[in-house]
Amino acid sequence: MTLIEKLVVAKKQLKPFQTDYRVVFEDDMDSPAKVMIPDPNFMAAAMAGGVLPPVEVFHQLKIDDEGRVLNGHVLHVEPVGPMTEEEAIEYLIQKDIPAHVWSGTQDNRIKFMVVRKEQLPQSRQFRNAWRLADAQIAA
Repeated sequence: MTLIEKLVVAKKQLKPFQTDYRVVFEDDMDSPAKVMIPDPNFMAAAMAGGVLPPVEVFHQLKIDDEGRVLNGHVLHVEPVGPMTEEEAIEYLIQKDIPAHVWSGTQDNRIKFMVVRKEQLPQSRQFRNAWRLADAQIAA
């Protein structure tokens, strides 16, 4: 089965899992922080195992100037086994957030944080002003 087929089957068969984890990250110093909220169907598939390819496969994708994937066949490899909730979050960070944010190779400032939902402001009123450099998120 292809990755898409596995994801469709997983969505039909697995109960969605809503995690309380969120990833707050800054793509660059001039933009406000962004918040990644994991999809409950993705979390269910990751935690069940047997659906997702190794995360490194996504880094091997080649995309042309028009946004088309040229080597999508690399996605259809042997899937990884079940992940814990935390491992699924790490997988998502490496899959969906730009590598320069999580790789730590460009500078030594904090560029992302994994937090619990309740650690984020409940109001979105000032969301476009959020910055990690000023973050006072309690553990």
